[in-house]
Amino acid sequence: MNKIPRRIVTGIQNGKSVIIEDEIVANAVEHFPNLVISDVWNTQQMPASLDYEVQIPNKGFPETPKNGTYFRYVSIPPDKELGVDVKIGQPHPMMHQTSTLDYIIILSGELYLIMEEGETLLKAGDIVIQRGTNHAWSNRSDHPCIQLAILIDAVQE
Repeated sequence: MNKIPRRIVTGIQNGKSVIIEDEIVANAVEHFPNLVISDVWNTQQMPASLDYEVQIPNKGFPETPKNGTYFRYVSIPPDKELGVDVKIGQPHPMMHQTSTLDYIIILSGELYLIMEEGETLLKAGDIVIQRGTNHAWSNRSDHPCIQLAILIDAVQE
């Protein structure tokens, strides 16, 4: 599986559905060694506009637009390739939290979802519904893990 995905964008021209774009994602960055993040698409409002795309900066930790969405493809290397020092009894150094509702799908490989209390092993086909919680990812295998994430701006009630 490619580290940087191909993106196909559809639209309407002359009243007919057409393929507007078919190319490798241009907004892809390697923030840490072998950790490739491709920000595939975002929306800036709800309901979403179908007429245009606003490119947003690709950051290690996403910044979902207010009232918007963020679509992200991530290739996560094994921890030993990432260069992150994980210390027993300490919070994972990649622990982070976003104010979003996230739909995450593991496409290939395996990955641990680490919470402040507890963790679980995810495998290809598993789906995570992340509800604004503090979390980290840990790939303890020998192979990259590919995940898709759709982040939706949310509020804590």
